[in-house]
Amino acid sequence: MKLSFAALPLAGLIAAALALPLQAAPPDGGHWVGTWGAGPAGAPLPGKAQTFSNQTLRLVVHTSTGGRRVRIRLSNEMGNSPLAIGTARIALHAGGGAVKAGSDRALTFSGNPSITIAPGAPVLSDPVDLDVPAQADLAVSLYLPGTATVTTLHSGANQTSQVSEPGDFTGAASLPVQASLGAWPFLTEVDVEGEGAAVVAFGDSITDGFRSTANRNGRWPDVLERRLAAAQDGAGRALGVVNRGISGNRLLSNPPAGSLAGRAALERFDRDVLATAGVRYVTVMLGINDIGHSSDDSPLPGGARDLIAGYRQLIARAHARGILVYGATLSPFEGAKYYSPEKEGMRVAVNDWIRAGGEFDGVIDFDRALRDPAQPKRFLPAYDSGDHLHPNDAGYEAMGNAVPLSLFAAAPRARAR
Repeated sequence: MKLSFAALPLAGLIAAALALPLQAAPPDGGHWVGTWGAGPAGAPLPGKAQTFSNQTLRLVVHTSTGGRRVRIRLSNEMGNSPLAIGTARIALHAGGGAVKAGSDRALTFSGNPSITIAPGAPVLSDPVDLDVPAQADLAVSLYLPGTATVTTLHSGANQTSQVSEPGDFTGAASLPVQASLGAWPFLTEVDVEGEGAAVVAFGDSITDGFRSTANRNGRWPDVLERRLAAAQDGAGRALGVVNRGISGNRLLSNPPAGSLAGRAALERFDRDVLATAGVRYVTVMLGINDIGHSSDDSPLPGGARDLIAGYRQLIARAHARGILVYGATLSPFEGAKYYSPEKEGMRVAVNDWIRAGGEFDGVIDFDRALRDPAQPKRFLPAYDSGDHLHPNDAGYEAMGNAVPLSLFAAAPRARAR
């Protein structure tokens, strides 16, 4: 099927693109789209990992797109021992430790109310009927019957979740809260059934929203998802946005053990991007940590060529699955702790290639959106969180507004065979 996009308004462009088939429907006839996600990382150094014993976690997440049914993905991929999930439920969040009346649903796994997840493995829950709104908060409650060591987690949630007193309180309307939690242990994705597709934002701390205000959903992918939702045509076809940013993440190399900065992007790409339900587009903003953590006077053995080779691998792997991949320029960082003039030269070379190389399917120019025109090596002061590396809330807003929505009206590539 060939569609002409030239005369369509933006909502029509997106609807037309979503009408194009990406893959065959699964046997049950459902079509699943990621509405929320996080990049799992770990494991912490021995003795540094948090443990829970006979407790319930109530994890709060924010949806991007809505649907008629829902399922979750849990992960023990960084674990070295089995992870027992005694009970799991999902509901609309009502604030604090509470859920909205009438929205609570029990989750099962392969037809069973409990499951033990093998080391190194993820699991998907069975689908459950629940009208999930777009731009809403969900509460995923997990009862951990034994002692569970948190080896697989997203540490920089920027969202407050809750931990209960001892006991299974997954079905409680209001959790008896023992402590708050600023991470997402074990939970890595929430999918909804419905028309549409997913955008995966793949990156480091700047995609993760580090230094944005907690519990405000002010990361740049959050801003993008709100813009995409406003552009839809009202026919139920929407784009989910799944944030796979991990603070400290690198494109080419793994960080020091225990840092919780995630495995290198080249290693985690299949799990965090290709395995995301309904993925059709991916944005890539990675490389500043590779540059920053290298030698001051001789960054990376092969210079910018090393990073470009890494980007080419991500592009090839995305294209092999029919996914469009958009490159984001690296933002300014003069004044940051790991800045040097030589590293700045590499950042400029990388950005020049992203803009002019023609190998990404499109470009998102975050460098231009954030830099000070009078001092282009530095953040505009109004967008600087204070560390000269990460944006503040206004900077993240500017980033989200700088993403051309027309990128998501593009047709998916034909899948390689």
